Amino acid sequence: MKETYRREYNTIGGKVLSGLALMAVIPYLLIFYLYFTGNISFSDTILLYLPVILFSTLVGYTLLRKSADNVYYLSRETRMVETGERTEPIQIAADQELNEIATHFNMLLSRLEKMKRKNQEQATQLMVYSQDLALSYEKTRQEEELRNRLSRYVGNHLVEKLIDLKGGGLVNTERRQVTVLFADIRSFTTIAERMVAEDVVLMLNQYFTVMVDIVFKNNGLLDKFVGDQLIAVFGLVDAAGNPAENAIRTAVEMQAATEEIMKERLRNNQELFEAGIGINTGQAIIGNIGSANRMDYTVIGDCVNVAARFEEMAMGGEIIIGEQTYLENTGDFTIESRGEVYVKNKMEPVVCYNVVRD
Repeated sequence: MKETYRREYNTIGGKVLSGLALMAVIPYLLIFYLYFTGNISFSDTILLYLPVILFSTLVGYTLLRKSADNVYYLSRETRMVETGERTEPIQIAADQELNEIATHFNMLLSRLEKMKRKNQEQATQLMVYSQDLALSYEKTRQEEELRNRLSRYVGNHLVEKLIDLKGGGLVNTERRQVTVLFADIRSFTTIAERMVAEDVVLMLNQYFTVMVDIVFKNNGLLDKFVGDQLIAVFGLVDAAGNPAENAIRTAVEMQAATEEIMKERLRNNQELFEAGIGINTGQAIIGNIGSANRMDYTVIGDCVNVAARFEEMAMGGEIIIGEQTYLENTGDFTIESRGEVYVKNKMEPVVCYNVVRD
């Protein structure tokens, strides 16, 4: 519904009408009335009513000028708010319309101030959120880089268990029981001498790709490659299955996979080879070992050395395991005793076994 305003005196419209009446209407109406009624002559009109006309004009002009001054004052006050010279509400005693404009302006100014404070609070909160997001992104990036590095050594299902989420690194250095597997290609040097370098590298890459997948599938961790030798560790992290059983199963599958690879190479008239595998279980030290410039997360200890000796003893296609591996194993494998054997750097003989593949 359209709002209507009464033409009160204390409004700009009322004062404009009053000023116009005083300046241009009332004096002349009075003159015309007296002149036509014959009460005065034209000369008397000029002499008698000229002061009245001037007074009425001055009063009307004063009223209009006062309203104009109030409009100017309001305009100045709002401009000062706009430029920041004034922050407090506008106080004005003027015509009704101007007072209402000032009131509405103050209400709008108050709302804008509240919105400004709210926006500042939200901006501060967004800054905090952005900092938290940046920290979270950096932590996620670091963990992703660590996962990518770990994925070269363990299967994806073991990566999370190797990450210390609080420290952002690998599990702490410690001494614990593990099962270590060594696998090595027999007579590799002789075979490599008969091949061009590119074919040697291609052969190793194809072989290791298959072997590493088998290690990962059986919850093992790839320790390192040393030439044509592969070293894997089982039981380093809590994973499904028995570490000794997982290691033996890995060795059996690796030998079976090697035979399949050789069948393919035979069809392609390529060099053939066999692998020997040694496995041992015992206490080992696990941690980052090396120099300030190069660190390897690896295992060291007597059980590791004995596993390497078993691998050296194994003929192509054989799997030799230590006594503790035999005792820890819970799998259904055919295992035959080899009795006591002497290995390098050991004063006493060690008991070992052959895993017989079907």
